Amino acid sequence: MIYERIKELRKEMGLSQEKVAQELSMYVTTYRRYESGERELPMEVAVRIADYYGVSLDYLAGRSNDRTIKE
Repeated sequence: MIYERIKELRKEMGLSQEKVAQELSMYVTTYRRYESGERELPMEVAVRIADYYGVSLDYLAGRSNDRTIKE
């Protein structure tokens, strides 16, 4: 589910994989593998991606459909 959400968020924002990888300071091949599910997403990277898209980790992981971050 997390891989699908990452791809969905990127497409909603009209961003390329290259742009997101650049913004997250990672190789585009690494980002592509995260998005396709070929590579396991480490927690620290999941946090960076959630912060980048402004969504909660629960949303990113598919545990909730609520994108808002609870404080």
